[in-house]
Amino acid sequence: CVSDHPGARVPPEGSGLQGAGGLCLAMPGHARSPGNRQDECVARWLVLAVPLRRCYCWIAQRRLPHRVAPELDHHRGVEDVYRTALPQLSDEVFLTDSGLETDLIFNRGFDLPEFAAFVLVDDAGGTAALDAYFRRHADIAVRHGCGVILEAPTWRASRDWGSRIGYPPAELRRVNRSAVGLLSRVRGDYRDAASSPVVISGCIGPRADGYRPAEHMPEDEAEDYHKEQIEVLAATDADLVHAMTITYAAEAAGIARAAAGAGIPAAISFTTGTDGRLPDGTSLADAVTAVDAATGGAPVYYGVNCAHPSHFGSALPGGAIGARIRSVRANASRMSHAEIDESPTLDDGDPVELAGDYTRLRAQHPQISILGGCCGTDARHVQAIADAILAGTGAR
Repeated sequence: CVSDHPGARVPPEGSGLQGAGGLCLAMPGHARSPGNRQDECVARWLVLAVPLRRCYCWIAQRRLPHRVAPELDHHRGVEDVYRTALPQLSDEVFLTDSGLETDLIFNRGFDLPEFAAFVLVDDAGGTAALDAYFRRHADIAVRHGCGVILEAPTWRASRDWGSRIGYPPAELRRVNRSAVGLLSRVRGDYRDAASSPVVISGCIGPRADGYRPAEHMPEDEAEDYHKEQIEVLAATDADLVHAMTITYAAEAAGIARAAAGAGIPAAISFTTGTDGRLPDGTSLADAVTAVDAATGGAPVYYGVNCAHPSHFGSALPGGAIGARIRSVRANASRMSHAEIDESPTLDDGDPVELAGDYTRLRAQHPQISILGGCCGTDARHVQAIADAILAGTGAR
């Protein structure tokens, strides 16, 4: 690939990295391991145009076999299924799971201290509920013939939040590993569904409150804080890490840097208020631009989560910046963050109405191909979204 992107690297001759037409882009999250030749790709080639500052590359959508890239060799035991060739970077629609925590609390009757779902991996009943939750979403993807990204229940499994509920560092490392292990077992049962790749994402949450951050960390501090969890997740079967409900650009940049240092791709999803801006007033366009500038375009893509489409739809940027935003995981409710916090009941909205909102978003921003839910949503909403978006495509 001929590119002026600062993260682009030219593969050496004879490395097996040359790809289609003798050209390949070795970008963060796109690197192919030496010796992993084209003829070892057992699935079809997809031509993927990734508009990263005039950069376009060809990426192989591969099933098996996979080898661990050199920078990941020190993570022994890692199964490199999609880490070096994320299938959701194609133009095909991928589903995600939905509002895990609100589903567990309001629909399943679990008590989650500090909104921390990771505590359930230490409980047989909780583990069974998590397993069933993820399988409900994987089954929807299989029925629609599309891929699915499942987020590990690790959004709160970082140092500060863990300490609040009595989890010291060693226990946090264990539950992060166990959470991904649960998803690895789920994925193993869907390996025969060739048209529905199951991608495992290690979920990263903000250090502070996702709606009202008390203070802003500089980028270096954010990198130092989040690398503890990211390094643990990088040593698991997670294909990428996904930072969700991020409220300001500096924390996002720190997370992206920590992921790059750990050798695992990172996606960043910001949350917005009813005005379509981050809680600190930054526009989505400015936030994406700032993180890309600070990290050399390290995130593999961006998204928006934990807000309703009526809040952020008109604020989504166009052009090259807008092309970086590929994921939407919206709330079911049109309420503001403050109203949701104060509400004693769950507003689960209307799944069909939300699916219509997604259809309109996709019509205006067709690069948005990763679709799921956040607070107030559950498998019903993802089912409605899949029915609306994939109807008539033959992927049913």
